[in-house]
Amino acid sequence: MSAAPLLAVNGISKSFRGLKAVSGASLTVPRGGIVSLIGPNGAGKTTCFNMIAGVFKPDEGSIMLDGRSIGGLRPDQICHAGIGRTFQLVKPFKELSALDNVIIGALRSETDTRKAKREAEAVLDRLGMLDKRDQPAAQLTLPERKRLEVARALATRPTILLLDEVMAGLRPTETDQMVAVFRELNRGGLTILLIEHVMRAVMALSQQVVVLHHGEVIARGEPEAVVRDPAVLECYLGEEAAV
Repeated sequence: MSAAPLLAVNGISKSFRGLKAVSGASLTVPRGGIVSLIGPNGAGKTTCFNMIAGVFKPDEGSIMLDGRSIGGLRPDQICHAGIGRTFQLVKPFKELSALDNVIIGALRSETDTRKAKREAEAVLDRLGMLDKRDQPAAQLTLPERKRLEVARALATRPTILLLDEVMAGLRPTETDQMVAVFRELNRGGLTILLIEHVMRAVMALSQQVVVLHHGEVIARGEPEAVVRDPAVLECYLGEEAAV
């Protein structure tokens, strides 16, 4: 990994009607790394993601991608810059096939529909879903819809992938399968930042963990150290840890 982080978030804050959802949060994601953002419900994790992905403009602070400021850009501009993301609540185009859902993502960088189709098929194959390519998204199981959400994001050819609770609702064996997929993607050079409550996945994947509480970063470091931090145990892991 290079010394300069691929993603550098410095002191970002966001308020809604006077309520501070995120307050001076900072984190870095090294190129080729996997970093997890964890914390209780309502801690500000998804708000951080939404600022990084261009849904919200930070009230304060900066967001740098590969040395370039992206804070305040539109979501489509953020996507073009190299950030792909999934959403906590998966909402595929239900009447479209799995393949057509992924083709939509591939058309971000490929204007030739035939090439976009080949790209989408390759992504589905990588995620073990090629046999579902003609199935309407509405007929997919929850684990399959989660994979489809990842496939759509991957088809945009991101340099960094933001994963928002993609393991939520999965059985342990399904979680382990998703972990294996992300490990393989990371070995292929993809940088990953994930929000996750399932500590089984966080511990298996993360090189660094950042903990948010009431919109502020209260701990950061290697997973084994963070899960023993008294402040983290008090506000989060002691009550909510999922294995």
